[in-house]
Amino acid sequence: MKTASLIPFFLALAGLASCSPIADPVADPVAAPLITPGPANKLNKRATACTFSGSTGAASASKSQQSCSTIYLTNIAVPSGVTFDLSNLPSNTHIIFQGKTTWGYKEWAGPLLQIKGTGITITGDTGAYLDGGGASYWDGEGGSGGKTKPKFFYAHSLTSSTITNLHIQNTPVQAVSIDGANGLTITGMTIDNTAGNSLGKNTDGFDIGDSTNVVIDGANVYNQDDCVAVNSGTSITVQNSVCSGGHGLSIGSVGGRSDNTVSGVTFYNNEVKNSVNGIRIKAIEGDTGTITGVTYNKITLSAISKYGILIEQNYDGGDLDGGTPSSGIPITKLVVENISGSGAVSSSGYNVVIACGSGACSSWTWSNVVVTGGKTYGSCSNVPSVAKC
Repeated sequence: MKTASLIPFFLALAGLASCSPIADPVADPVAAPLITPGPANKLNKRATACTFSGSTGAASASKSQQSCSTIYLTNIAVPSGVTFDLSNLPSNTHIIFQGKTTWGYKEWAGPLLQIKGTGITITGDTGAYLDGGGASYWDGEGGSGGKTKPKFFYAHSLTSSTITNLHIQNTPVQAVSIDGANGLTITGMTIDNTAGNSLGKNTDGFDIGDSTNVVIDGANVYNQDDCVAVNSGTSITVQNSVCSGGHGLSIGSVGGRSDNTVSGVTFYNNEVKNSVNGIRIKAIEGDTGTITGVTYNKITLSAISKYGILIEQNYDGGDLDGGTPSSGIPITKLVVENISGSGAVSSSGYNVVIACGSGACSSWTWSNVVVTGGKTYGSCSNVPSVAKC
């Protein structure tokens, strides 16, 4: 046998990580298009596509992340108690998840996955999914007690980046934490914690803080806590998405953090169903901050058990349990319009609750809001004249 003919054989024996010139054919050119080396790639000599898989794949990918312009992650099995760390990526790296990505069980804080960088493209291939093994952790206590549960995905410090068609399931607690992002677009993400409906808790879909220019489009979230919670940030849009099983589309809680400003947030054309709340804004009693320019437009509500719309400035860890609403976190320029919720609220729940501090809720727009089926709340306070409670 000629020496040249043995090359493919020895490459196959190389095991779980392989690199080939980027111009070579790849397994799925549609899901993961080839990247033609440009001037920047020539300078940093990263014109390679690398594939990692199996139980050593995560460690190998983390070690080699500086060397690969395209990273294929195929059937990765991350060991127990380890963060799959891709936080040192060069600009313009493309990450493609293929097959099943899993994590071994261990009680620890996490995160299970961390990705950072500029110009990062993260793609879920057809049929690929990331499974956090939540059933081994769920005990009905979430982050408040019981087993120590790792958070799932830190999408932190992502700049001018995209995440497309990623399927996440069975997260022990919170799923996706977005922090310090600037120019992040997430399209077609599924977060499915349906299996935790009996014991899952604090399984937030998206927690957003200290970020700007974030777009979440076409998400499907099935969980047991906030579908989306914007705790701080500016220019954030959540649109064309479905939330089921959780606590709805939330601002906050705002207060008690280093950044307590929420500005320019739009929820557009979303559906909230089979949830505890539909629309919720939470300002912590006695704290300071700002909530301004938040818009809820074209929101469809159905099967809401407690609150169709809840806006409170006396949040203290639980809804309407903080006492007298305070004025330190004013809610201004709020737009609530085109809300479809006829018969949406359980007969034991409340259609609309507004608990504002004195002079703390102003310049609101309230138009074409139909939320019925529940009770009228009798203790609304300082409600702007345009709104109905």
